[in-house]
Amino acid sequence: MASRRSFIGTVASSLATTLASPSSVIGANDRLRVGIIGPGARGQEIMHWAIQCPNIDFVAAADIYTRRLEQAKAIAPNAKTYMDYRYLLEDKSIDAVLIATPQHLHCEHFVASLAAGKHVYQEKTMAFTVAHAKKMRAAYQNANGKVVQIGHQGCSSGQAADAARLLAEEPMGKITAIHMVMYRNTPHGKPQWSRPIYPDMTPENVLWKQFLGENSDRPFDANQYINWRFFWDYSGGNVYENMCHQVSFWYKAMKLQPPKAVTMTGGVYLWKDGREVPDTMCVSIEQPEEMLISWNSGFGNSKLGSGEDVLGDEGTIQKYNQIRWSPQKENIKDRQEKLGTATAPGNAHMQNFFDCIRNGGEPNCNFDVGFRTSIACRMAVESYRQQRTIRWDPAKEELI
Repeated sequence: MASRRSFIGTVASSLATTLASPSSVIGANDRLRVGIIGPGARGQEIMHWAIQCPNIDFVAAADIYTRRLEQAKAIAPNAKTYMDYRYLLEDKSIDAVLIATPQHLHCEHFVASLAAGKHVYQEKTMAFTVAHAKKMRAAYQNANGKVVQIGHQGCSSGQAADAARLLAEEPMGKITAIHMVMYRNTPHGKPQWSRPIYPDMTPENVLWKQFLGENSDRPFDANQYINWRFFWDYSGGNVYENMCHQVSFWYKAMKLQPPKAVTMTGGVYLWKDGREVPDTMCVSIEQPEEMLISWNSGFGNSKLGSGEDVLGDEGTIQKYNQIRWSPQKENIKDRQEKLGTATAPGNAHMQNFFDCIRNGGEPNCNFDVGFRTSIACRMAVESYRQQRTIRWDPAKEELI
């Protein structure tokens, strides 16, 4: 396992080369040069998605942990590696950056990437706090037409196309509720999200202060580093990991605004492993459109799985393994159930990002969807932590 010194030692020579390459106007058929900030477990997944797209050169990876850089090199052997992401951004030949860092660092990396003139694929949840969301919006508005795709990949799925078609073609009437569930289970002794601490996870191989971001200084803690999803300083828990996907899907499909009010309850009922974020939770989201969204989730039973039911007084859309519309016979008697049929490849969201860079057009999960989803997610977390209902002031754009 190479130390961080060996990676840092390559920076100067790499930098001299990369800065010499000018940026150019991208044509519809041009190859795109792509880098990633944060090639961890999720980052490596989206690296594979990007490499599967045509006319892509994966040329750079930045991560604060040396092991991740070696793993990135195994996926993209020609990629240059950096422990400090700022060196990657100084490479003017890089067209687009994928960001898959812990949630509390999204704002820092997003703002810096746009300022460096890169198109950005930002993993979910887009913004960690309301202040971050506003700062990211200002950066996006000043980015001179750079493409931003938020990593809610369901927005590029076949189910997204089917949902749009069913909402347009089939009667729903007044939609008053969306009921969402997201349940998982794991074997005894294997807590959800828990990752092993490797012997090389030391201050020598991890840039700890870069990981902390805006958080107060503290001694190196390998468990906090690798299991960052457990801790409020770095994570929004399962609200930011999975509720965000389900909310963003319907926020986009139905053009919903940020919530009026959110209440979240629950607790760490099962996994007593030092995590701060709950493993069992219930979120109630009051929408300004006179609609109630409920989200129930837990890590102790997988029977209910993951899915959503959109409830109107004339029709129902159910989105599970397949999406379907069915009539409410009390009001609609002359229609039969319809099933979704559209499909999309696993890398469709990434391909949409690259297509928008080359050809223009609006990405399937644009900044605005990411912003509204981020507000809803932050409201849920603040409700849980403050043990009260959190409301949104749309004029001031503040939590109250």
